[in-house]
Amino acid sequence: MPDTASSRPDQNRLLGIALRIGATTCFAFMAATIKLGYQAGVSTPELAFYRFAFGLIPLLGWIAWSRNLGAWRTERPKAHAIRAAIGLTTMLLAFSALSYLPLAESTTIGFAAPLFAVALSALVLKEKVGRHRWSAVALGFVGVLIVMRPGGTHVPTIGLVLAILAAFGVGVVTITIRQIGRTEGTQTTVLWFSLLSMLALATVLPFYARAHDPGTWGILVALGLFGGLGQLCLTSSLRFAPVSVVVPFDYTQLLWAVLLGYLLFGNHPPATTWAGAAVIIASGLYTLYREHKLGREKKELVTTL
Repeated sequence: MPDTASSRPDQNRLLGIALRIGATTCFAFMAATIKLGYQAGVSTPELAFYRFAFGLIPLLGWIAWSRNLGAWRTERPKAHAIRAAIGLTTMLLAFSALSYLPLAESTTIGFAAPLFAVALSALVLKEKVGRHRWSAVALGFVGVLIVMRPGGTHVPTIGLVLAILAAFGVGVVTITIRQIGRTEGTQTTVLWFSLLSMLALATVLPFYARAHDPGTWGILVALGLFGGLGQLCLTSSLRFAPVSVVVPFDYTQLLWAVLLGYLLFGNHPPATTWAGAAVIIASGLYTLYREHKLGREKKELVTTL
């Protein structure tokens, strides 16, 4: 296959942007299906299990299309097990947060994950983080506080706490992926994460599984497909454009979250949510700018969801 990234760079960047917007769209619809699943009486372990089970369809199709039939091979099963444990815990936290929070609030707090990753990269990986990026991290957390509205919130505190823990978990996963990515390919990492997570969830599924009507099964299939397709689009976007070009379009997920929240659940985000989102997005873009300026772009290819 020719190296498309080196030919027609402008067209490739547009394709990368389109794929990134496709990823954020898929993840927004996935979040909506999670909330619909909760409304239909589906438990969190079931939602997570079927996210992986039906998400395997596009994942295996991707592996077959790329003819990487050895994607399952690894010399670091322990590292994958640790990544799966952290990633699955993070996913369960994120799913649980959606059972309490409107889509807009949950999505906005999720944008804090890169800020946690910056802080953890300094504490765990001993990467140099200057005052500019520390200032951006601090500003981002101010934005989170604005969304949470201490003392005057209309959403459950437990949901906000779960969302913050999930964002922190994504930050931790980012660090583990950086370490695993030094020796393992993206397909191998995603495949092992999916299979190990399914195995863990299968051990508790008999205690939570229940019969579902066709409509609910449709929600579960859509959940897995949106998650799997979003993962593929997210990864593929970085084949055609640099991180600094595509990542700003991640924030279009908030627009989808607001629209779907209104159409499906009748939610109207308050002004504080928009204000907090603006602060978090500004801090995230400034952090990205500093990474790009310092030549330390990181291709984070794998999402926990």
